[in-house]
Amino acid sequence: ATLKLMRAIRVSEFGAPSVLKLCTDLPVPSPGQKQVLIRVHACGVNPVETYIRSGSYARKPKLPYTPGSDVSGVIEAVGEGVRLLRAGDRVFTTGTVTGGYLEYTVASEDAVHKLSDSLDFKQGAAIGIPYFTAYRALFHKAHAKAGETVFIHGASGGVGIAACQIARAFGLKVLGTAGTPEGMQLVLSNGAHLAFNHRDKDYLEKIKAATDHQGANIIIEMLSNVNLSNDLQLLDFGGRVIIVGCRGPVEINPRDTMIKESSIIGVALFYATKEETSECAAALFAGMEAGWLKPVIGPVYTLDKAAQAHEDIINSPGASGKMILMM
Repeated sequence: ATLKLMRAIRVSEFGAPSVLKLCTDLPVPSPGQKQVLIRVHACGVNPVETYIRSGSYARKPKLPYTPGSDVSGVIEAVGEGVRLLRAGDRVFTTGTVTGGYLEYTVASEDAVHKLSDSLDFKQGAAIGIPYFTAYRALFHKAHAKAGETVFIHGASGGVGIAACQIARAFGLKVLGTAGTPEGMQLVLSNGAHLAFNHRDKDYLEKIKAATDHQGANIIIEMLSNVNLSNDLQLLDFGGRVIIVGCRGPVEINPRDTMIKESSIIGVALFYATKEETSECAAALFAGMEAGWLKPVIGPVYTLDKAAQAHEDIINSPGASGKMILMM
């Protein structure tokens, strides 16, 4: 067999977005035991990939590496011992072995999930980290129950929209914020009952009023270094703030947690057990079939524009859907 080559983004040193280099002659890998080879059609870009690239993240990959974990595409070949997947299946991943910003990737079978025919590959690439994180935040960490009120602080990005759709489908009252009127519209059209602009001076008062001054049972927090202290004021008795995103330290008064016996809980998808991951995948597949799981696609870039995508995901004024690389 002739050695196949592919295009891929490679990072040889940690640093600014400019370290993302397009390489045109990387060999296509082969799947090992319980692994599959996927022909990648699209890959989601997540904020975490910018932290890893800059070298500021807790877990550092061995250099050189290819970023990306959320791909969608078609299985090209399966390795020994793969039971549930076969060549030709449309799939999406929650993790890869060889990266996502490239044309072919190897992933382990348990990180690969079937993509419903009702979704295209762009939407498939928007499921991975955002939907699994939102599901884990709501159910594994916040133990959300139908009838509770959830406030999604930063609801117009990938995880935010996923959390709106999931929470609405499971019977919660959903409140969300965005930074622009378009973002607010997006939040409302994806399951929020009410949307607020977090650039308004008095938006926290409006949210309190919307909960009849009871407060929210659950807050899903995307920017905890800015919002955590305020979040503690917005909780009902026994409320929980789930930390999904953070870009630095913040000062809080621990007494705020005592007054309401509230909790601050961090979420990291990395620690999900196999059982939790299968539960998540099953709930999300049901959402694709029922029609409420509909990822919103934001800006789309070609593979050679990966550096620009990394600039934009951190600096864009208002998130609006999921950023995607197309191969």
